[in-house]
Formats: sequence, C-alpha cells, structure tokens
Amino acid sequence: MSEKRVSFHGHAPGKGPLQEPLSGEPHTIFLLSPANLAGVRGKRLLQGSSCLELSLRLQSSQATLGEVFSFVSGLYFRGKLAYASQFARPPIGVSGIRIITSSSGLLPPEYLANLDWLRATTQSSIDPENPQYREPLVRDAGRIRSQLPQEARVVLLGSIATPKYVAPLLDVFGHRLFYPLDFAGRGDMSRGSLLLRCTREKRELNYGVLDPVET
Repeated sequence: MSEKRVSFHGHAPGKGPLQEPLSGEPHTIFLLSPANLAGVRGKRLLQGSSCLELSLRLQSSQATLGEVFSFVSGLYFRGKLAYASQFARPPIGVSGIRIITSSSGLLPPEYLANLDWLRATTQSSIDPENPQYREPLVRDAGRIRSQLPQEARVVLLGSIATPKYVAPLLDVFGHRLFYPLDFAGRGDMSRGSLLLRCTREKRELNYGVLDPVET
C-alpha cells in the first residue's frame, strides 16, 4: 500500500440533527474510533467477574456497544457519541453513527455486545495491513457509500495522526471524508470536552476534507 499524506480544506458545518436536511445542508454521518480495551476499565469488563451493572448486562448480551465503549473510554468516547447523536443528518434508512471495530467492520452504537465478542475484538490489531481489520471495514464502508448521495459527507471522529483509520476509509470515501478542524493539536481529553461543550451549546464544528496525496 502506497504511503499517503493528508491535506485539509475548510468546510462549513450544518446546523442540526435532521433526517432530511434543510436546503443547502448536506447529509452528514459520523464514524467513531473505538475505545481502547487495554485500560483498567476495559480489563474489568473482559474478566467477566465484576459486579458492575454494565458487566452483568454484557454477560447476558444486554449491553450496547455505545454503552460499553463510553464506560471504557470515559470522556472522549462519550463526547464523540453525544456530538454525533446531536449533529448526524443521515438519509432516511441510513444509520447516522457507526463505530469502527477491530474485526467486525462498522457497527451502530445500539449493537448488542457480549463478553465473547468483546474478548474477540482484542485479538485483532487495528492496522491497515491487517486483513481481519481492513476487509470488514472496507466492506461496510462501501455499503454505506452506496447508500449516500454524492453531496453527503462522512466525518471521522478519531485520530488522523496514523493511517489506521484514514488509509482504508480514504480508499472508500475519497474527498467525502472529513475531520473536525478543531481536533488538531488536542489530546483525547480535550477533544472529549470540546465535543460535549459543542453538544450542549448545539454548535457544530467546522470540518476539513481529508485529501489523499500519493507520495
């Protein structure tokens, strides 16, 4: 796979979470990077021995992926999910939010996870050269692309510092892949705070398009 660098071009945001956007407002869907299960909270869930209410529901397949990742990641993922829920403007019949996973492609936040599935996700690395990760991701992204009108934009709420998300998604969405410009130079906690603040204020961020440039 050829090396790519990324350039940014400003793009004005829309104004609200509608199924059918107002005139001139593009359909917008969000792709959220996953939570890291290697931390203390993730390990507690993976052990399956916790008395936490979420852990008990996870063991009986009654916990959603959004809940699990929000618990594991805390502020950053909660911010991403809240922001995407506020500002997604998908076409009718298309999910406005999808979560990137290590081996199951793109899943909606309401996907019911279980302990076996969660443990399996830790066995696959999020690496664009790993087919177990890349192939389901590209497959699901292609399905989404086929459902979107040409003017729709796909906003990545995740890191662009490495190619792990950007490389496979650019191959599918090209110039329709965007990124919040205010993410630049911020750490995860700062991004989470920013997204929660924007959600409360109903203020959508400006986005830049991710353009692949072959080197």
